Amino acid sequence: MQRLERLKKDEKYNPSKPRRVVIKIGTSVLLDDRKRISIQMIDSIGEQIKAIQRKGVKPVIVTSGAIACGMEILNLKKKPKEIEKRQALASIGQVLLMKMYLDVFEKKDIKIGQILLTHEDIASKNRCLNLMNTLNALINMDIVPVINENDALSFKEIKFGDNDNLSALIAQISNADLLLLLSDVEGLYEKDPKRYPDARIIKLVERIDKDIEKTAGGTRSEKSIGGMVSKLEAAKKAGYYGIPTRIVKGDIKDIIPRVITGEEIGTLFLPRGKIARNKWWTAFAYKIKGYIDIDEGATQAIIDRGKSLLPSGIIGTVGEFSRGDCVELKGIKGRVIARGITNYSSSDINKIKGIKSVDIEKKLGYKYTDEIIHRDNMVIL
Repeated sequence: MQRLERLKKDEKYNPSKPRRVVIKIGTSVLLDDRKRISIQMIDSIGEQIKAIQRKGVKPVIVTSGAIACGMEILNLKKKPKEIEKRQALASIGQVLLMKMYLDVFEKKDIKIGQILLTHEDIASKNRCLNLMNTLNALINMDIVPVINENDALSFKEIKFGDNDNLSALIAQISNADLLLLLSDVEGLYEKDPKRYPDARIIKLVERIDKDIEKTAGGTRSEKSIGGMVSKLEAAKKAGYYGIPTRIVKGDIKDIIPRVITGEEIGTLFLPRGKIARNKWWTAFAYKIKGYIDIDEGATQAIIDRGKSLLPSGIIGTVGEFSRGDCVELKGIKGRVIARGITNYSSSDINKIKGIKSVDIEKKLGYKYTDEIIHRDNMVIL
């Protein structure tokens, strides 16, 4: 609670007085009793967006629902397994989804701009910079960005995974003061409320640890992706960049302005700090291509003494990766302790693991650097 009180005194990061908020709207929030996208729900969201705009808050919307709209148009009850069919559904449904937002918001004098993204748009620094500039321009013009993953083009290698994780990245890119996740549950519960009716909601999470992660469960919906696990991942990502996250039930009346005016509803996740922008891409934008297992000495050197990773502390690698790829470092108990850009491929690392840096050239016939991962290209997790 002390961290929450300190946070409230910090005007920039006060979760009850946000100036810029990213609102993620899950598919389950948009569905009506017949499991169809509800125009009434979008109308309610429009009213709430207008209400917070009057208070000077700048909203950014990350919305799901394109595939669900496509399923609705084609009268499908189950999502197809074939990725090309899902992409086709997203293409069909995105048109309807945006038309619904446009028609409803226009009646409320809210201007919107559509942005469709793949992971490549974030991983590329030039494209990500263009995205930052576009978002800022839209926000400064009082136009609400409505963002979705470009599911019509995305495949495994360039997908964000779900819109929870996308919304966390957008919160970071747009320098939001709050990430608000509208869900089909009231927040994070101590155990599954669908199985245990007496389950209590966890109002405040100061740190997402293994005990908190055990409380999360996946989705059972045919028309949505993600679940509480992905929401915890999003809260963790936003927290690393100093942004608090709140999970609330999306169909509660006036839920968005209630959160904005300081009502402590749902579950609030406190941020952990703020990493430097030059390390942001390493921590969040790049896809993880593999893992490096390191010994206890290397773990302590990296965590406690701020050292780079040298070959002498490496036990082995998992997966195939190249020089310049992003990898995660695992300690002896399998815990991920850091993420970084490797100077050597997995093949090279397995040849030089356990040796001193001065012997790299003897072993490989060449040497890029003494460090496998330099501290400047590493983020402690």
